[in-house]
Amino acid sequence: ALHLVPVADGSDMMGSLRNPAAFNNIIGFRPTQGRVPFDDAADLFFDQLGYEGPMGRSVRDTALLLSVQAGRDARAPLSLPGDGSEFRAPLARDFKGTRLGWLGNLGGYLAMEREVLPLCEKALGNFQALGCTVENAELGFSPERLWECWRSLRHWALANSLGKAYQDPAKREWLKPEACWEVENGLRLSAGDVFQAAASRSDWYRAINRLFERYDYLLLPSAQVFPFDKQTHWPTEIAGHSMDTYHRWMEVVVPGTLSGCPIANVQAGFNAQGLPMGVQIIGRHQADFAVLQLAHAYEQVSQWFARVPAPVLAGAR
Repeated sequence: ALHLVPVADGSDMMGSLRNPAAFNNIIGFRPTQGRVPFDDAADLFFDQLGYEGPMGRSVRDTALLLSVQAGRDARAPLSLPGDGSEFRAPLARDFKGTRLGWLGNLGGYLAMEREVLPLCEKALGNFQALGCTVENAELGFSPERLWECWRSLRHWALANSLGKAYQDPAKREWLKPEACWEVENGLRLSAGDVFQAAASRSDWYRAINRLFERYDYLLLPSAQVFPFDKQTHWPTEIAGHSMDTYHRWMEVVVPGTLSGCPIANVQAGFNAQGLPMGVQIIGRHQADFAVLQLAHAYEQVSQWFARVPAPVLAGAR
């Protein structure tokens, strides 16, 4: 955002290519599971919550970085075929008649700061300007079940990745309380618990596929709160609703994560205090290029990054 680098790579387990992108008025893209090969893990088959992906100031730059990252790699058994060259193709496309489903706050389930929904709903007009139709959509799946599925799978994954450090008293003292909480909950899970969580995730994949029978893309806010003071450990309350875990304030990214589908964050605009927000564009499984095409078209209409650069840069002009 400050033009220090043209693009950046990152990983996204709970929105880390989407939420920070929204908070910095840039593009973030979480690819389809397996699009970017990753073999730097003890388990190459079951732990499939977090993926590598790109960020950039424009969709074109983001797609170009993905063209370098993506491709089949024999060291990553679940990586998808291809060499990434498709992401260097022109992004322009006609979107007249494209059907978009707006999931909003999941029918009132998600707590959100006051200006988040109105700002994102105003941004939907940019999709309509492209000729898309935007309808209010229902998740068609229990969000509570999604959250419990997420918690179990994340507990399990972090108990395994942080387990050795937790078991070493000298290293455990360097783990923050939230990390210890994840490990401790993970150690309480049975094999049956993990299987049931995986089954719930599979049922959610079936449910989102049914949504894609009606809609070409799904839309959600990229965050439930606007950027907050760096001294805030994490938001403990949103609009009068207490957050019962350290990551509940980011629950809006969980449906996308658990779907394994490609997701782009695009800029939605700014609140009265000048703080940015984003919108998630979720596409069908393996339709990564199509998601980037819609994000590019939206970018051409909205021009949010070009119109509202970082305040530090604006002051330097």
